[in-house]
Amino acid sequence: MNHNDQPQVYHLDKQDKVEVDINVMPQAEQENILAPPAAQGFSLESLGWDERWSEAWTTWKDALPEAVARRFGNSLVPGRVAFAHKHLYRVMGEGGESLAEPSGQARAAMLEPSDWPCVGDWVAIAPRPDEGRATIVGVLPRRSLFARKVAGDRRDAQVVAANADVALLVTSMTQDFEPRRLERYAALAYDSGATPVIVLTKADQVADPAELATFTAEAMSAVPGCEVYPVSAHTGEGMSALQALLAPGITCVLVGSSGVGKSTLANALTGTASMETQATREDGKGRHTTTHRELILLPNGALLLDTPGMREVGVVTLGGNDGHGLSHAFEDIERLAASCRFQDCTHQHEPGCAILQAIIDGELDASRHRSYLKLQREYAYMKRSEDEKARQQHQQANKQRTKAYNAMLRDRRRHKPK
Repeated sequence: MNHNDQPQVYHLDKQDKVEVDINVMPQAEQENILAPPAAQGFSLESLGWDERWSEAWTTWKDALPEAVARRFGNSLVPGRVAFAHKHLYRVMGEGGESLAEPSGQARAAMLEPSDWPCVGDWVAIAPRPDEGRATIVGVLPRRSLFARKVAGDRRDAQVVAANADVALLVTSMTQDFEPRRLERYAALAYDSGATPVIVLTKADQVADPAELATFTAEAMSAVPGCEVYPVSAHTGEGMSALQALLAPGITCVLVGSSGVGKSTLANALTGTASMETQATREDGKGRHTTTHRELILLPNGALLLDTPGMREVGVVTLGGNDGHGLSHAFEDIERLAASCRFQDCTHQHEPGCAILQAIIDGELDASRHRSYLKLQREYAYMKRSEDEKARQQHQQANKQRTKAYNAMLRDRRRHKPK
């Protein structure tokens, strides 16, 4: 941007005068915000709406505060978030596409980062036809929420996508293939509420059928009971079977490290070149391509959420899931644990441990056991962190209440008749 250029500012809310300068956005996100909105409308069903969402909509509207109901009246309509940048959104609905932002009241109720809308969310919007914009009044309760640990030492969770029915865990059949990473992805998917499905890409680079069978078997062992689809986006191998899985109205989210072919797979599913792709480095490490999130309608009627490559995969306890994803991803180990001699068995050194015996008998891979213990520790750490955060928030709330009460007493004493 030239320093002499005037910033192109979008006002998020006239009353609160919140602004976003789009010139500081990455180029791809600028293009997405500035792209002309689709003039044609979308049927809600084509966006994934069903009877359950209709019931959720009615329940949500019935619970609206009286002041909000008076302000927006019957103007509220449902829409689905297709793109997000900070607090500016592109929403799809029966009236077409609209740029939208939360109202001041809605923002005040969004106390945590996860409370804000994200791609895939169903939101209640009040269209502003004269401006070609809309106001987001609220977010419908989510059926699923996909989040990941923020890279580094921070304990925060980054919301990635909402209301995904299926999580496509994408990994390539190259030197990047790592079963332990698939276990982590599966735990995250189960925690989100989505059903994990493993997609093994770059099948065209595996000439030996026996090697292909080995990759498939290792993936199935990493996430028992999970469907596995070896595919090649370049040759089309396996794509028809994967597309058949994605029925009309089903929302899937692509999850995978950089360089495993997520964007290439997205292009094959959409039948377009909507996602920029980059070559993988010689060492198999990926170059990041997708830097924003989009909700895309597929030709067969399904919907696709494409996410940035996972720079760091860590467990999160968003929504108080208490680690049920770990139990789902390691069902085989959990079943063995039920047969341990001691109920508080740590599965590391105790006599009568069914898990250790399974390793000795060759029925369980020792590396899978180590992965299970490591993830178990991470879940326990995150749970403790969440409990500590809740305790601190409770203390802060008590301080605020005490401060307000003392201020009230001082005010009464000041105005007490003498």
